[in-house]
Amino acid sequence: MTSLALMSNHTQEWVDSVLRWRLDLLSIPATVITLATLLADPVLLTCIFLSRALRQETRYLLMANTLTADMLFLVLNLAMVICNATSAQMSWLVCELITAVTVTTCSCATLTITLMVVDTYAAVRWPLRYHDLLPPARTHRILLGVWVLAALYPLSLLIMVEMKKENLHGSVAVCLVLFSLGFIQDKMGWIHSFVYFSLVTVICTVLIFVCYIRLYMVTRTQGIWQSRFSRARVTLLAHGVLLLLYFVPVFVFIMEVYLFQRKDISQDLRVWVSTVNVCVFKLLPRAFAPYLYGLRYREISDTLMQWLHQHRRLSQTTV
Repeated sequence: MTSLALMSNHTQEWVDSVLRWRLDLLSIPATVITLATLLADPVLLTCIFLSRALRQETRYLLMANTLTADMLFLVLNLAMVICNATSAQMSWLVCELITAVTVTTCSCATLTITLMVVDTYAAVRWPLRYHDLLPPARTHRILLGVWVLAALYPLSLLIMVEMKKENLHGSVAVCLVLFSLGFIQDKMGWIHSFVYFSLVTVICTVLIFVCYIRLYMVTRTQGIWQSRFSRARVTLLAHGVLLLLYFVPVFVFIMEVYLFQRKDISQDLRVWVSTVNVCVFKLLPRAFAPYLYGLRYREISDTLMQWLHQHRRLSQTTV
């Protein structure tokens, strides 16, 4: 049996399980969350790119990169969710392209979130040398490197698809990253995928913990942690919640990769874990990011209020 025929059988079983548990209804909250987020993210991006001062700061460039990656991810993820919910037939090659870009944007957001923590640590640890260490030009090159690094693995999978000509024909009723990984690789390739995602996630998680521990050690004598509701504590809590929301879906996806190859695991369990992760867990951090990160920065909120006041005055003048 060819890989495409095997995938067609597997996707049909997947569709039957989704319909049996009515998991297609999760596409409704997924659509609402995605549209709400796509309304907020462009506003913050506009504030950053229209302000010369914000464009010169590394933290806002990193935030803009995260929001851009999130928007691309949300659009592609929503397209896959709707197609999967309606059992719309999609070309196998188109599915491969979408999943490759989805993995790239998700990986880019995770790496950039990690760099935001490193940037905060560098700003606190070396305040006098910070702007020399990370000027805007260097930040742009770092962000370009992040996108290249995030795209390396998905592009290598696309090359494998190109080498397996039989996979380029036909269509599928379910388009998921899991299927793209599972049906173009042998067992060793599957293990490599599991090790790759696990290793990157663990490295980013350890780096974040080390930076926050070092931040606390550097600032504990400055008195900013004494008040229960100090800005430092509230900011750390907000950032910690957002980091948790970003990394939980990654760990769940690693669990999906593990469960997908286990023959003794129920198909319904695989479908439940994957669908909830795609329709809920992966969307929550991107829905909260504009508010927990964006609007907590005074410069962005001030720029937004100034922009709204100018727009209101222009409207009144026109009338």
